Amino acid sequence: MPPRAGSSVSPLAIGAKWCDAHASKALRSRPSAQAVCQFSTTPQQSRRTKAQHDFYRWQKTRGLQFRDAPENGPKYIGPTSDQPFPMNPLFKSQPVLSEDMREEIYKRVKHQSQSLKAVSASLGVDVRRVAAVVRMKEIEQQWVAESKPLAKPYAKAILGMLPQTPLSNRADSQNSHEPINEIHVHKLTLQQLFVPVSESREFTREDAAHAFHRNMLSADERSPLKELVDLRKDLAEGYVHADAQRKFQAATRAEEDRLVAREHNRLQKDEKDTKRVDTGRFEFRFKEITAEDAGKSGRGRKAVGWRYGVPFYDRRKGEVKIPTSVP
Repeated sequence: MPPRAGSSVSPLAIGAKWCDAHASKALRSRPSAQAVCQFSTTPQQSRRTKAQHDFYRWQKTRGLQFRDAPENGPKYIGPTSDQPFPMNPLFKSQPVLSEDMREEIYKRVKHQSQSLKAVSASLGVDVRRVAAVVRMKEIEQQWVAESKPLAKPYAKAILGMLPQTPLSNRADSQNSHEPINEIHVHKLTLQQLFVPVSESREFTREDAAHAFHRNMLSADERSPLKELVDLRKDLAEGYVHADAQRKFQAATRAEEDRLVAREHNRLQKDEKDTKRVDTGRFEFRFKEITAEDAGKSGRGRKAVGWRYGVPFYDRRKGEVKIPTSVP
């Protein structure tokens, strides 16, 4: 009989016991006989289907090149080198950074003390990806110092299956990995405007941003690498490329130092305003607060518990849910 609900005995174990019992009876009656017990109720397939036959024939002809893992990059079944799925031509496989490229990024930032924006502009890698590579390399160095095992064979196998952006031996021939200075399209810029401007007036990007909204920043100010825009302007004005490059590196270095100093001052002030009491098992942290930080609505961002202190009224009837201003 089948096992009861909640029983710890699996059907496979019951079938094994039944098979052993019948096998022992068969061997006692006929010692030369071999007992065969089938656990699967699926009937055995007598012949291959047409799809299976076509697949095995494809494996012996065109699919023979895909049998072994490639060593110099991926091999896709699609018609192009970046199309892994033949039935989906819109999907393109994006390249990843090679190991040499990641090592070069880490060396320039940590050992040569170059700014993140300068490395991003010279290698054609987004500044956020540069910061992520540096952080991951720091974790890798920490693991090596702590004698933790690294999955090097796994990483090598995965990199062999993906297209990579290699590091060029020449600085002027380095291929860009991705766009580094793209600007997010603001929804207010999707509208069509007619702004009358006199012919004698120079209509700049600041004027265009102000035409869309009074608080909108220009495209140069919203650019991730606005120093790169200044570099192009200097070259257009007749600067020597070496001088313009030094000016660009100095500007990016000063901007990064300013951000680091501001974050350092914030952490120092936060540590100064915090009183710590260590009991041996726990550490209590106390800070002085001001009730006026809550503001008139009681939901100021500087107040304690501003996320959960006051309930949100987003679903309340009669509330104005349309934004009245755009930052």
